[in-house]
Amino acid sequence: MKYDNHIHTKFSSDSTMEAVDALKRAKELNLALVFTEHIDLGMLKEGDFTFDAKAYFNEYEKYRGKNLSLGVEVGLTKEHIEDNIAFVKSAPFDQIIGSVHILRGVDLYPPDIYSTREKKELYSDYLLQMAHLVYHNPYINILGHIDYIARYATYEDPRLLYDDFAEEIDEVLRALITADTVFELNTRRLSKETAAELLPIYKRYRELGGRYATIGSDAHNVENIGKNYDIAENLLEAAKLTAVTFYEGRMEISK
Repeated sequence: MKYDNHIHTKFSSDSTMEAVDALKRAKELNLALVFTEHIDLGMLKEGDFTFDAKAYFNEYEKYRGKNLSLGVEVGLTKEHIEDNIAFVKSAPFDQIIGSVHILRGVDLYPPDIYSTREKKELYSDYLLQMAHLVYHNPYINILGHIDYIARYATYEDPRLLYDDFAEEIDEVLRALITADTVFELNTRRLSKETAAELLPIYKRYRELGGRYATIGSDAHNVENIGKNYDIAENLLEAAKLTAVTFYEGRMEISK
């Protein structure tokens, strides 16, 4: 079964998607899903990007099985490592994505940070922090969207290109391999053009010893489930990487 490994439903504060609607759409696309609700303790507004893990399992356990795994997307910061570990231990999550949404206490979504720091400096800092956090959060199964910063950066050229940040990207990739953490290919901003930009990063991951990746749409609504999945499959094939998923914390080949 092919999996969309990164889905947000109403348990994420930035989504209102119902599980039944997500599962119906996935069936139409012949995909299985992994729900990965947000726990991002670094967000400044209290109560945002957290959820009740017990209520999550109570409501969705009836759907859990070959077509649905129940996961979480953890926002990684230096300040919340122990709190994040406690949260993921509070429920039997099938899959844990670790993502960097905040850099040195600053949310990367609003445009403010991009007007105060040069791209080279900011992207380098982002990548080196990411590598550090992969090493220090070994409980995560997957590193989410390495190109998250390019999604929101307001620079004239927001692309994250391997040739521009080879040393820093290599630090991230070596951290993944050392920590036995899988690399995500996030399809939210994926297109034929961005696939060409990202391919050298995934090929380099393979060169350094990486073998596995997950495909995830990061969908917050029904329309984006499975988005650009075919482009992602082609990219992983070109990089000679195997698509996987996780169930009960165990990696499985996604077919």
